Amino acid sequence: MRNDPDVLRAASMYQLGLPRMPVSGRSGELLGRGTGTSLEFQEYREYMPGDDIRHLDWSAYARSDALMVRLYREEISPRMEVLLDTSRSMTTTSNKMLLAKQLAATFSLLSGAIGGRPIIWLLGDERPPRSLFLETLQALETTSFEGQGSLDALLADHQPPMQRQSVRVVISDFLFPHDPETLVRRLARDASVLWLIQILTSWEANPEPGGGTRLIDVETARETDLYLNRKVVSEYRQRLGHLQEELALHCRRHHATFATLTAESGLAVSCREELTQVEILRTT
Repeated sequence: MRNDPDVLRAASMYQLGLPRMPVSGRSGELLGRGTGTSLEFQEYREYMPGDDIRHLDWSAYARSDALMVRLYREEISPRMEVLLDTSRSMTTTSNKMLLAKQLAATFSLLSGAIGGRPIIWLLGDERPPRSLFLETLQALETTSFEGQGSLDALLADHQPPMQRQSVRVVISDFLFPHDPETLVRRLARDASVLWLIQILTSWEANPEPGGGTRLIDVETARETDLYLNRKVVSEYRQRLGHLQEELALHCRRHHATFATLTAESGLAVSCREELTQVEILRTT
């Protein structure tokens, strides 16, 4: 995926929509604890030979007759971890799996471009989950999505071992049994920034009524015969809408961001429209 032309184009056109200032009340701000050259003022100290005279505070000198310099908090490159759902439900169409892989690669390249060391956790059935780094990113292209478990079950088992103070990106369809409040709370724990990105196919997002249909669970191979009349489709849409509303609500409560993408739209459209609109990405 590192050489995917769509991924390379996206990585050249966008940057991560990271907060310009620390998020109030959260650990893991994107600014360090030392002193450096960021724009956030930290404290004063007396001038010493060799200090940058551009940081002299002349108003303080006028008040106290002492030369004081302003100290600013050090900027650091954010840690990024991408939690990629590699369960079989992400393979209902080839477009869905492709977009998930492309997004994981794009976020990794954007993080690496600002000095970060991103990690991609492949969330399937392996314990602990397999991980990829920038130097092994190409392996994402041949990664199979064969998991039968769910992201919720992994988190309940304290997997993967997530980093504190990280920028955390979760890519999934979220179409598994879970309590949105508990899920978002677990994902937000100790994170500096949390982005939840839901990928659905056009049919999953907006199915049309039809006749008798045999539904096959791609994870368990269980078959169900169902008549997709207007009532059944309407109930499904209501449940999906409720799930999305709950995920968005609890993301807001945890200062996180939730976005839904349509797999058939592709990477370019998803970046230009949905991800830019919610400020997960910014144009360069």
